[in-house]
Amino acid sequence: MSKDLLRYDRMVEAAKRSVVRAALREVVTQGGELPGDHHFYLTFRTDRPGVDIPDYLRTKYPQEMTIVLQYQFYDLEVTTEAVSVTLSFGGVLRRLVIPMAALLTFADPSVNFVLQFQPDEDGIDLPDEEDEVLMDSSAPDEVAAEDQDGEPAKGATVVALDAFRKK
Repeated sequence: MSKDLLRYDRMVEAAKRSVVRAALREVVTQGGELPGDHHFYLTFRTDRPGVDIPDYLRTKYPQEMTIVLQYQFYDLEVTTEAVSVTLSFGGVLRRLVIPMAALLTFADPSVNFVLQFQPDEDGIDLPDEEDEVLMDSSAPDEVAAEDQDGEPAKGATVVALDAFRKK
């Protein structure tokens, strides 16, 4: 098997994180109110660089923690790199900063939607929504997957997506 030089795994992780950003930014544009019955569960690694939570929460949750954004959350901010939110713990408001790279799970149970993320154990930053893929301007506009006889070209792989669809 050849090595994945394009790192599709990293591209998929970045795309999934962009869904989380878009959902959270939609809440911000709605004045911090979740539409309808939507509510979010965010599970994240507490031991990742950039995670900023109170020490007593880090002690209680040394590896991972889940927060719920539903009724009582304040000052939600979403950047390319992180989510910041103020939550009440025992009646005391605390600010949390969660880097996107620390996310393990994003769920919206109201619509049975869940995204799971692969932890980035290499310490390599994942590409984000603003990274651009630079294309070689000398590349042809189309790449033929068939030779002149209509047969698949040598080395070409044709994949029928129907095999992956739920029936």
